[in-house]
Amino acid sequence: MGIFLLIGSYRASAQGMPVYDNTNFISLAKQLIESAKQTSQLLKTVQFLKQQKENIEKVNAVIKQLKAVRQLTQNHEKLYNRIHQDVRSLLNSPYIRPDEFDRISGSFDAMIDLSLKDLEFIDQILSSDLLRMTDTERATLLLEKTKQSDLLLYQVEQQIQRYRDIISFRQMQEQLNTRSSGW
Repeated sequence: MGIFLLIGSYRASAQGMPVYDNTNFISLAKQLIESAKQTSQLLKTVQFLKQQKENIEKVNAVIKQLKAVRQLTQNHEKLYNRIHQDVRSLLNSPYIRPDEFDRISGSFDAMIDLSLKDLEFIDQILSSDLLRMTDTERATLLLEKTKQSDLLLYQVEQQIQRYRDIISFRQMQEQLNTRSSGW
């Protein structure tokens, strides 16, 4: 009999009918539906945020382009004013020889021509869509042109300073020559 109880109790524990509670099942279904709604709302929010990020990136690229264009125009304006004022004073100096006059004015004219060509190129990039550039590519190119204009402005300043040094050297040389002849 003991064996029968052991075998019977073993079989009895292995068998059984699952019991379903309808209220728990309905609660679970409601939670799943609510979770699906929240997931749908989260997906819509993520899509909206992606669109806003793209819009911010577009605006940022346009702002970078505007800053680069403003810097370019300021550099070209400085270049033109610097050449116009300083080269005139250099060329009016009595210490510049006639054969140097054409060479000096020619080199500065070439720099102004290069500057004007750069501005025309920038105008074409910004006004026409022939090159089919993205805003980022356009901004990168504008920043590159800004660096080139900075370098050109620096070269002009160095060249003007070099000619001023030559003028001051010749002036000092003339003073020494007049002083030595006066002895």
